[in-house]
Amino acid sequence: MIVALMMGRAGSKGLKNKNLIKIKGKRLFEYPLIASIKSNIIDKIFVTTDCNVIKKVSKKYKAEIIHRPKYLCESKALGEKVYEHGYDEIKKRLGKSVKIEFVVLLMANSPTINTNIIRKGINFLRRNKKFDSAVSTSIYNMWSPLRARKLNRKGYLNPFVPFKTFGNPKTLNCDRDSQGNVFFADMSVSVVRPKCLEKLKSGLLPQKWMGKKIAPIFSEGGCDIDYKWQVPGAEFWLK
Repeated sequence: MIVALMMGRAGSKGLKNKNLIKIKGKRLFEYPLIASIKSNIIDKIFVTTDCNVIKKVSKKYKAEIIHRPKYLCESKALGEKVYEHGYDEIKKRLGKSVKIEFVVLLMANSPTINTNIIRKGINFLRRNKKFDSAVSTSIYNMWSPLRARKLNRKGYLNPFVPFKTFGNPKTLNCDRDSQGNVFFADMSVSVVRPKCLEKLKSGLLPQKWMGKKIAPIFSEGGCDIDYKWQVPGAEFWLK
């Protein structure tokens, strides 16, 4: 069996009620649900949330609701713990006799998802047993860690990562493509084997639910929306 698990809580500190923002007539959280249904490869969809709107609308998409505990609704609650709790609840509901092949992990604020991306991830993992997960991945060379800065105590911008990390500093330059492609897991979807959630502590930072051997599902412009300026970008992606 293949199950999908989407998380999305009520409210947000950054962009107010981001999960409920409408793009092209639909709320952000509806797009992952629509992609899951249209994929025709996911057997059951689960949604872990404390938001009444998400609960009500998700039921229209035949999703089962998992009550997200209060301690997992706080702004400091880690997404990995939400997924872990949701997966444990799914196992209880399905029973020990049901074998879960893959878990398709979704985020309510990630509308940059379609059936093709989901199917690619599942088919890849079926062909490549050594991989733990397959995740949507976009190339963002403009955000190379070479360009990252942080403020020191005097207020100066210093390199966030020592230049020697990238090789000989004398060969480095300002060309955003000079370090090769910079791959980011764009959070649109993570297709994972159950062991990734069952052995969460051994996963690779920062998204431990992906396990250690992570494969890309190549996309372009994918993102989870946390800022207002991302909304037009997501609308462009959906068009």
